[in-house]
Amino acid sequence: MSNPAMTPSVTEKEWTQAAGKARDAAASAGEVASHAASAVGAMASQAVGDVGRRADNLTARAGVGIQELGDELGRNTPHTGLLGSASQAVARTVRERGEYVESAKLSGMTDDVAHVIRRNPIPAVLIALGVGWFVGRSLRK
Repeated sequence: MSNPAMTPSVTEKEWTQAAGKARDAAASAGEVASHAASAVGAMASQAVGDVGRRADNLTARAGVGIQELGDELGRNTPHTGLLGSASQAVARTVRERGEYVESAKLSGMTDDVAHVIRRNPIPAVLIALGVGWFVGRSLRK
């Protein structure tokens, strides 16, 4: 015989309540997952930003080192005559490139390279192919 407390409408009601609780739990789990993903994304973004800042700082320090090399070249090479003119021009160029590296940092230099590639795509592709060929050839040895 059937149990009067277990009528089909009571069972349906229980299933409806259970389904509602399951939906609420799924929504809560989705919300928690969304917050966790957002937090992980923020941490990853911060880590990438930190790495970028460190790379920029290291590049700026390298630029200072290049400038110091240019200064030393300027002090320790001849100042007069044809050799003096050439050596002072080299020292000046090294100093200027060091100033560029210090001020542009890695992020600015990558932007500059991207700009040059956009303006000159065919030579950029040809250079990339040449470099790839050279690297591939040197790895086979």
